[in-house]
Amino acid sequence: MDDDYDTPWKEVVTNYFPEFMAFYFPDAHAAIDWSRPYAFLDQELASLSRDAEVGKRLLDKLVRVHLCDGGQQWVLVHLEVQGWHDAAFAERIFTYHYRVYDRYRKPVVSMAVLADSGKGWRPSRFVYRTMDCEMRLIFPIVKLQDYADRLPELLAHPSPFALVTSAHLLTQQTRRNAEHRRAAKWRLTRLLYKRSWDKQRIIDFYHAIDWMMRLPDALDAQFRDDVYALERREAMPYINNFERAGRKIGRQEGLLEGRQEGRQEGRATLLASMLAKRFGALDAVVMARLATADAERLSAWALNFVDARTLDEVFRD
Repeated sequence: MDDDYDTPWKEVVTNYFPEFMAFYFPDAHAAIDWSRPYAFLDQELASLSRDAEVGKRLLDKLVRVHLCDGGQQWVLVHLEVQGWHDAAFAERIFTYHYRVYDRYRKPVVSMAVLADSGKGWRPSRFVYRTMDCEMRLIFPIVKLQDYADRLPELLAHPSPFALVTSAHLLTQQTRRNAEHRRAAKWRLTRLLYKRSWDKQRIIDFYHAIDWMMRLPDALDAQFRDDVYALERREAMPYINNFERAGRKIGRQEGLLEGRQEGRQEGRATLLASMLAKRFGALDAVVMARLATADAERLSAWALNFVDARTLDEVFRD
């Protein structure tokens, strides 16, 4: 199965950054004053890394935060979620670290979540020494594989990132067994419905799990039918409302068919959730526009969304 970890991680980390920090880096979370606004500086980070060897990763973020002690007006958190073994990873963290410091002249805190499938790779420092000159950067890491033997504990944990971690690990573990993946995905979905969370929160984390734990077409159709039935039993018919609307419009206009329809519908569903999260409830015109767009147009809108301040800016050419 062609798994995609990238998009789900980006969405949930961006939308639920304080909870991400609380689950993976509790000491850093405790040091941040969350009563004051934080800001993502992703465009600035991109401008600092254009000529750097960036390698493969799932996510990198630069976030401006304020500390509780009041000693610094603000500091910068440089975060990476790394999905593959990369021999140059520690050096890349060091390169970004000094470039960010050189740009802002503010303290920089680098940290990483290692989401690869191995257990032994744990880069947490970059050091070199020549003559009497030594350079050393030590940064905190979290290794997702350390949770692999603690799935019952994760599934009972109240943090939504315990579910995201479970979904990531179970996606890796079931890569060659679609039926086992369907069962694991169903278990996580049922747990999600039992959480006393607001509607948007459940939608966001459902889509992260759904996007990450991809299924073959036949099993995916069966899984969605099971979700519809669960919605009826739980009287919570909202996770798949957009999917239903998208299918209806696609049938009427004859634009989305078969496997391509399912893939584009998934992209449209995720983008709809992102838009609703930032701009509020979407009207029928916007839903129809998303449901009938081709994959290239959906990708362009998703890129526009990153720095869009209005819906019109999302749909600009």
